[in-house]
Amino acid sequence: MERSIKKNGLVNLLTLLAVAVATFALARTGHALAATLAAGFMGIGVLVAALSWFQMRLEDRERVEKLEFDELARSKGGSALFENKDGGNFPAQQSREQFEKWFVPAFTIIMLVLQAGGAWLAWKWLAKPATPAALALKQPMVTLSLLGLFALGLFLLGKFSSTIARLENHRLLRPGSTQLLFGAYAAAVAALAIVGVEMGAPTMDLIVAKVLTGLLAITAGETLLNLILEIYRPRVKGKLTQPVYESRLLGLLAHPEDVFSTAAHTFDYQFGFKVSDTWAFQYFRSKFLWFVLAQFAVLLLSTCVVFIDPGERGLLERWGKPVAGRSELAPGLHFKFPFPMDKAHRFHTEQVQVFTIGSQPDPDKAAQTVVVWNQAHTKEEQFLVANKDQASVDTANKATGKRTPPVSLLTVSFPVHYTISDLPAYAYNHKDSGKLLQDIATRQIIQYLASSDIDDVMTRGRQESAEKLRNEIQTAVDKVEPKLGVAISFIGLQDIHPPVTVAPDYQKVVGAAQTRQAKILLAQAEAISTNALAGAAAYKAIAGAEAERERAEVNADARATLFTNQIPAFAAAPSVYVTRAYLQAFAKATAPARKYVIATTNTQDVIQFDLQDKFSKDIFDVQVPTGK
Repeated sequence: MERSIKKNGLVNLLTLLAVAVATFALARTGHALAATLAAGFMGIGVLVAALSWFQMRLEDRERVEKLEFDELARSKGGSALFENKDGGNFPAQQSREQFEKWFVPAFTIIMLVLQAGGAWLAWKWLAKPATPAALALKQPMVTLSLLGLFALGLFLLGKFSSTIARLENHRLLRPGSTQLLFGAYAAAVAALAIVGVEMGAPTMDLIVAKVLTGLLAITAGETLLNLILEIYRPRVKGKLTQPVYESRLLGLLAHPEDVFSTAAHTFDYQFGFKVSDTWAFQYFRSKFLWFVLAQFAVLLLSTCVVFIDPGERGLLERWGKPVAGRSELAPGLHFKFPFPMDKAHRFHTEQVQVFTIGSQPDPDKAAQTVVVWNQAHTKEEQFLVANKDQASVDTANKATGKRTPPVSLLTVSFPVHYTISDLPAYAYNHKDSGKLLQDIATRQIIQYLASSDIDDVMTRGRQESAEKLRNEIQTAVDKVEPKLGVAISFIGLQDIHPPVTVAPDYQKVVGAAQTRQAKILLAQAEAISTNALAGAAAYKAIAGAEAERERAEVNADARATLFTNQIPAFAAAPSVYVTRAYLQAFAKATAPARKYVIATTNTQDVIQFDLQDKFSKDIFDVQVPTGK
């Protein structure tokens, strides 16, 4: 039986090698991506099968050596020459131990490098842009037929080997049988990928290849974990362990029935009795496939219904192509064929979408409450802006003799708001419409800033700049062929300031310019005030002269009229007129003098006159504050 097991291991190795080479040649000839990855798994399986077969031979030599030693020991009657069983009398055993101690870990490390490197190279290879020419298959029916044949042959041989390994409890035959079964499954999956391509899903082969690449990366991680656990595994002499290069994951995929055995042992151990012998466990085990199929059917049925939310529109595709008559789905409930035949892609057509060009928000600085120019508050990006002030350009560096370039650096953020106006054009006309829109907006913004003035962009012309930029980007989008299908609704200019490194100097220049402007305005105000006061004084002098002239003219007219009227009065009563004129002149002449009137003349009274000026009463009535 042992000799038969070695032959089985050799047959597994040679079969896997032949099928791996044939599958790789077939995959490269037919441009089948998934088949190429399946050939890679088979190639790694060839190495595992070769190592396990070689280890079988070493253990077989050790078994034969021990049998010969026991036979000699019995024939010699147990002489001292054969009593030392731990000495150097077992070269086959020492060879096997050295092989397991040094070669097996080294081989496992090489296998780890091959798995990780193969996964990395395959991912880079599959990440290239998938053009229709690259996805096209050559002679797909021939490739499909041969892959199916390879899968059937590997499956039959793998089942036979795994059965022998389980019945004979031979641990070294199990890795090779696992690789045979998984190679059969990988070839079958690659064949199904070709079937999907022929049914109208051109990316099915690429998707399956990426899934196999991910599985290869996972097996690399499992191999690394096995190596680490092997270092810390306790060694018990005479106890056989699972080979470190054997993949438990691939074993689970190749022998799914082992899940029930493991679960049965676990339940029996946890509950303390034979749970695996109960009718419920046996019924579930016998109907497990139907349960899986029923769950899979429910899952497929759930993919036959799609809900489009309000504000959204959907695109329905069948095998990657729009469905005639139902390509665009309105909000509501819709039915479709199950996945992967039909796929519904949702788009927010009524929602305003935003992307930012230039400085991007920095989450680490979002908590800043005060935003100043000399401290970075965003992930800044600088743009070149024109400087149209020729005087500042010519005289800025007069001291150094260097000419200042007619451009400036500006840090600015442009949030661009847009909506999808034509969904089919947005989804199908370009590979990445959102990225194309960002590139167009970036180009127009750079062109606009290079032809604008920094003062206009930062101060008085910000609103006009934003509106002009929106119109220019919309015009550029409308010129794209085929149509892009978007409408620009708003463009903002925010976080505008010079670079952080030059912000203090820029603020000094701005402050000097403001100080100069303030002094100019102050001088203008002084000039306006002086001119106004001079004008008022001139107007006052002119008005006073005119008033004086008017008064003199009026007085002259009055005196002339008075003289004309005095002549009739004198002629009518000369004595009265003279007396009245005398009294008027006397009253006018004595008006500022004091007058004393004596009413009687026949008394002897003595009248005394105090001719001193009387002091004003206000001088003596001053209130003197009292001290406290």
